[in-house]
Parts: sequence; structure tokens; C-alpha cells
Amino acid sequence: MSSTPHRVAILVYDGVKLLDVVGPAEVFGEANLLGADYRITLLSTTGADITSSVGMRIAVDGSAATQTAPDTLLVPGGAIYPRTPVTRDLAEATSSLAARAGRVASVCSGAFVLGATGLLDGRRATTHWKIAGELADRHPKTRVEPDAIYVRDGTLYTSAGVTAGIDLALALVEEDHGPDVSREVARSLVVYLQRAGGQSQFSAPLQGSPPRSPALRRVVDLVTADPAGDYSLAALAGRLNVSTRHLTRLFRDELDTTPARYIESIRFDIAKSFLHQGHTATRAAAMAGFPSYESLRRVFTRELSISPAAYQRRFATARREQAK
Repeated sequence: MSSTPHRVAILVYDGVKLLDVVGPAEVFGEANLLGADYRITLLSTTGADITSSVGMRIAVDGSAATQTAPDTLLVPGGAIYPRTPVTRDLAEATSSLAARAGRVASVCSGAFVLGATGLLDGRRATTHWKIAGELADRHPKTRVEPDAIYVRDGTLYTSAGVTAGIDLALALVEEDHGPDVSREVARSLVVYLQRAGGQSQFSAPLQGSPPRSPALRRVVDLVTADPAGDYSLAALAGRLNVSTRHLTRLFRDELDTTPARYIESIRFDIAKSFLHQGHTATRAAAMAGFPSYESLRRVFTRELSISPAAYQRRFATARREQAK
């Protein structure tokens, strides 16, 4: 492992999301315990301390103007974006630091800060799925990919919301020090073993609020553990020890859907995961519990307007782009 220090500058501002700052910082700090030498510096536009989105004050090390050329510039997000315009001083500080940085990265709505500088023009980028449309509207020269955990375009990196900043930081550590170090950092932090950048932000069982009733929460556990099992209404009611009428009413009242449609949504998410892992669409359909490839194709067409094979090709293309 190289002993050359790697300077990471994190540009913070009033209203910054705390996890967007400390999540990636913890990844770099954990890598240091394995022999890396990341030197983390917190900067603000003026050098004054700032207040995070949760009201906690963050002490900074200096101003953007006094920072020497960082190897990595990281711009975290904040709930104030895109509700308010990016201030001129923040855009100018970002632009100045980016011009001196080896690589530039953003977390969540930090992409709006990069966009305000023109750094995203002609580039591929992502952000939290809830605000991806707004990013595309404000920056029509940017190719926004709303369904990616993170996107790499040359030396520019953008990531989705909050915890995706950890995935991005793990990817940067892997780029610097290899997959073994990155995997060990992930294990130490007890996080997912680095989700691939092209992987979907969306998880069907998590798109809404978690079910309140224990019976419906149990449904998610059952299907996830054995997606190809028998989850007909009668079989499911028997496993949950409730009547079919009661189970149907629970789904209708709490989730506004049917048992069959909810189970299909979980299987759909599982099938996407298998496609990410490189399984054929036919194999992914079978392992996820769909009776045939055609039934999986119908769900993909309805939900994403593309076939499973096309979805997999897009995922593979994203992976290849990030490897360049």
C-alpha cells in the first residue's frame, strides 16, 4: 500500500446533512487503520464553523481559499437543496477547489452544488431519486441517471442519497488501494459489501413505509428467505395463522394492494438483484419465484418499460463506464 498521503477535502456549509459528511469520512478513517493515509480536511467557504441539518455544529479546519490542491474533493448534500438556489460563494469555492483537485465527488444533493459550477455539463450524474428530476430540469446538459447508487464519469463522481455516500467512498478506497482493503473496511463498518454503482437505488419492499402489522412484516421475511416458495393466498394465510379474509383486508387497509401484487413486487426486486449478479434473465426469474421468464418480462415492462435483458445490459454498461 502506498505511503503517500491522500488529501481529502470535504466542503461543508450550513444545512449540510451530517451523515453525508461522516459516512464517507468514516470509510476513509477505517482505511487508515489498514495502512492507508487519507488526510481529511473540513472546509467552509469562509473558514467559519457551520451548523448541520440536525443542528449540530461542525468545526472546520479552514477556508476553501487556503486549501492546497486536494487529491479528492467531496461535496456532501443538504436538505436545503434543491429547495433554495446554490449560493454564489459556495459555487465559487467549489469551482476553485475542483480546479485544483485530482477527483471530485458529491453525495446526494451535493450534485446541485456541482451543477451550479458547470461541472456536470456534458457529464453523467446521479443524485437521490426524489430530486433526480429536478437535477435534470435545472441542468439539461447533464445526463442524469436516477436509478444508480453512484456514477463515475472520468474523475467526476456523484452518488445517491445518504448511505450511498458510503458506497461511493468504498469505491474510491478500492480505486486507491484495491478490493481487499475496500472489503475489509466494509466488514469493519458492518455495511453492505460495497453495492455496485450501477445497482438500483430502489428496493420494492422499501419504496413505502414498512408494514405496521407483524403479519405483513413476516410476509417480507418469508418471501425474501425463499422467493420460490408457495405464497398463494391460502398457503400464506396458513403460515401466518390468519384467515384469508383477514389477510386480504390487512393488505388492502395498510398497503392498498393485494397479497399477490405485494409478493410480486418483492420477487421483482429479488430478480433485479440476480440480474445485477450476472445471472441470465431466465435464471433470475426462476430463482426469484416467477413461474416463467415471460411473467418476469411483463412485470419489468409494466414497472420500468424495459425488458429484463435490456435492464441487465444497462446495468452492465454502467459498470463498464465506472471501470474506465
